[in-house]
Amino acid sequence: MESSDEGALGRLKVLREQVSHHIHCYHVLDQPEISDAQFDVLFDELVQLETDFPHLQTPDSPSLRVGGGPSMAFKQVTHAVPMLSLDKCTTEIELRDWMSRSQQRLDTSEPIQWTCEPKIDGVAVSLVYEHGRLVLASTRGDGHSGEDITSNVRTIRSIPIRLQARDVPQRFEVRGEIYIPLNDFVRYNAEAERNGVKPMINPRNGAAGSLRQLDARITAARPLTMFCYSLGAVDDDWQPETHMEVIAQFATWGLRVNPLMQSIDDLAAGMAYVEKISNFRSQLGYDIDGVVFKVNRLSQQRRLGAVTRKPRWAIAYKYPAEEVVTQVENVEFQVGRTGSITPVARLQPVFVGGVTVSNATLHNMDEITRLDLKVGDWVMVRRAGDVIPQVAAVIASRRPADAIEIMLPTQCPSCGSPIIHSSEESVARCSAAKQACPAQRKEALKHFASRLAMDIDGLGEKLLEQMVDIGLVRDAADLYRLSAQEIAGLERMGQKSAENLVNALQRSKATTLPRFIYALGIREVGEATAAALAGHFGQLDQIMHASADSLQEVDDVGPVVASRLVEFFANTAHCALIEGLIGLGVCWPDVEVSSPAELPLLGQVWVLTGTLEKMPRQQAKARLIALGAKVSGSVSAKTHQVVAGPGAGSKLEKAQELGVSVINETEFIEQLRTLADD
Repeated sequence: MESSDEGALGRLKVLREQVSHHIHCYHVLDQPEISDAQFDVLFDELVQLETDFPHLQTPDSPSLRVGGGPSMAFKQVTHAVPMLSLDKCTTEIELRDWMSRSQQRLDTSEPIQWTCEPKIDGVAVSLVYEHGRLVLASTRGDGHSGEDITSNVRTIRSIPIRLQARDVPQRFEVRGEIYIPLNDFVRYNAEAERNGVKPMINPRNGAAGSLRQLDARITAARPLTMFCYSLGAVDDDWQPETHMEVIAQFATWGLRVNPLMQSIDDLAAGMAYVEKISNFRSQLGYDIDGVVFKVNRLSQQRRLGAVTRKPRWAIAYKYPAEEVVTQVENVEFQVGRTGSITPVARLQPVFVGGVTVSNATLHNMDEITRLDLKVGDWVMVRRAGDVIPQVAAVIASRRPADAIEIMLPTQCPSCGSPIIHSSEESVARCSAAKQACPAQRKEALKHFASRLAMDIDGLGEKLLEQMVDIGLVRDAADLYRLSAQEIAGLERMGQKSAENLVNALQRSKATTLPRFIYALGIREVGEATAAALAGHFGQLDQIMHASADSLQEVDDVGPVVASRLVEFFANTAHCALIEGLIGLGVCWPDVEVSSPAELPLLGQVWVLTGTLEKMPRQQAKARLIALGAKVSGSVSAKTHQVVAGPGAGSKLEKAQELGVSVINETEFIEQLRTLADD
């Protein structure tokens, strides 16, 4: 071997170990040790080295996460042990009867222990490991044979290509469910719409379609993950006694398992688990459609066996469906603050996912075309957790004879300007400038005054709309020119309310640079990006005059966001508005530019819940962001820390269920003090 090969081989070994370790920390343990940017440096070096020395690439290299070239078809795989479907029940009586039948068939007076876990609404897959390396992944198919999807599954970062352990069986099979987390689903679809790419219909269909891509690079771009939930065939002397032992062993080998899985001893405990999962189903972060119960002891599972392709030792307790049928009464087009034209379905009110729904987003005209939707159609409406209700499918067989075609209007419903539909994006937009379109002005002002932006207390949506409609306010600067007398003359406003609003406007002038940037309503610039910009540049003037290349040096800023920023600050009207606001007294303290080394919470996700009695919530949030943390409104397995005050409810419960660290406000303030001292 040449010396250059020896040097490359040594470096490749180090890089593969480091990249595999950090993939495991992030995607399995949800405990990242380095930033995304630092990971990308390692990963890119690995890919480059393997490109330069292709003969040194190995089949278990983590570089395969990006996917290879397109394949022509999927090969058929015969399962060594059939992948059976589950019998179902929907009531406590049916679950009790199943438990009783299990007891009778085992012919034992000893109590049976059961396991229970959320039933993930995803795609069942089989993974085969030999000597700790992933050699085969396949779909369930008909239960006896499925499709070889190994190249696609290798791209999923939560699935180890090589297990980080030496005590694994020589060959064994892992079974589990591949799915798309709800937040990732929403983010993917939003990005897809911005790029003119067809969005996914729902998380389950998106996962199934992603796994059946002939080009693994497409799969690699999808936000897939997996929970491992059972053992299939095993060719070794490893003989675990219980299902819970299997799951615990999976976890030690680096396989991702659901932390909500637990064992129970009787029906009462099982139904309590069903109710507990149901109560915070909407906060899990992924779709489920029930709870799976299994006999815990594997020897008892084998004795119970299966019938008609269904195991007698497991059953799925199904929750009521969160998809319902209703009729589309009309489709209206709304204008957003950036001029985007969004169709919204007006529905016959229907109860789904715990709330009554009368509207559903349709995203854009491409979605209407994909659904083949008409006014008057009967549709399937889907709602999962806090996700905005959406039309999942049209029931074509129930289409009325007088159903009406939906057409994109040619003129803005607010200002009458022509609507433009660029080939570069799927969203149609009003062609008028923001100040010329009342709807855009209203939405921009609502954003400016919102809690996360300038936080102008008492300036509600209806009041803002009234101000715009009568010409009292045209832009954000006009808000700070309002007098109590002018406000008191508006509908439903008295002198006292008017004075309170003027005082609130005066208080809002003292803000922060991240809040002000966010309040400007720049396309693609959210709260986190605004904070990243402020922390990187320190001064607004530097951001306004930064080039696209220098903007992309900021974490969270890519080419698209950079182009939006450059375009926004190149607009003289926007610059004049900023100067006007500053001239009217809007101000903020200087931002001290911090390097990544000075951000001890960089990459961590924190959640604040309950009442904070010693520190205002917004101040606490600002302190965390200044230290590099991301502050989320929901708890997930990726949450690093939860700060819980009095009155903390479901978020605290979920943190406890997931094993996320929880501290009180006193402990939180002490941590902040310690970090400041360091």
